[in-house]
Amino acid sequence: MVAPENTVDPLPYRNLLDVTGERKGGTRMSLQRLPCCAPATGGGAPRPLHSPVPVITQYASADLIGAIVYEGHDPAADPAWATTGAPDRAAYGHWCGHMCGIACLRMALLHRDGTAPPLFRLLDGARRHGAYVRQDDGSVKGLIYAPFARYAAAAHGLGAEVAPELPTRRLVELLDTGRMVMASVSKEIRRPEADPPSRGGHLVLAVGHHAGRIHFRNPSGHTPEARRAVLPVERFGAFFAGRGVALDLDPPLGRPA
Repeated sequence: MVAPENTVDPLPYRNLLDVTGERKGGTRMSLQRLPCCAPATGGGAPRPLHSPVPVITQYASADLIGAIVYEGHDPAADPAWATTGAPDRAAYGHWCGHMCGIACLRMALLHRDGTAPPLFRLLDGARRHGAYVRQDDGSVKGLIYAPFARYAAAAHGLGAEVAPELPTRRLVELLDTGRMVMASVSKEIRRPEADPPSRGGHLVLAVGHHAGRIHFRNPSGHTPEARRAVLPVERFGAFFAGRGVALDLDPPLGRPA
């Protein structure tokens, strides 16, 4: 059964909170309702968090992720595999472990447009552009950033800038401009209390920052808190490989292909 987090808010809007970040009932909260990813309102202030951004996981059933990543559960046994648009169970089982970047793309499109193709349709498009390469031994190389960026622009009108050298400070600056960032991190960012054995190898979608904390969506988070996550900038940096893809969510350049 697909976890509730994979349901999509039908309103393609983002909330603009003032820099206090206080929620409803606070005395200093201001709230505006604008079309998602509207142009900056002026004044030179950093852009707020993108919200709402739905949680989309690379696995069909979010509530099975813990068993898949930590207990050896076969992902192909997921009863909800067909909801991803996979042609069959075997294809789903082969590709789902490689689809963190595709899940990030789908979240960004849903936030911007209120609708998006299913995961495997996005995967097919990315593969046609060379963003994934199937090796002779059956393994998969990807997500490859440059062809993925070309695919995002050509098929979805989504500006995507490859950032092979991206210090954490620069990532925060990109978030200030209103971009989302697909950031390469250790997969163990889902358990941030422990230091990671290495950095990189997994993509999460950074959707903004506030009060010294980065807000991000993790396509392989094993708990609701890990999927819709917030970490101090410095702690995020402990998992961050210093590379990624910045997504410009201004109005689309063209119609999706």
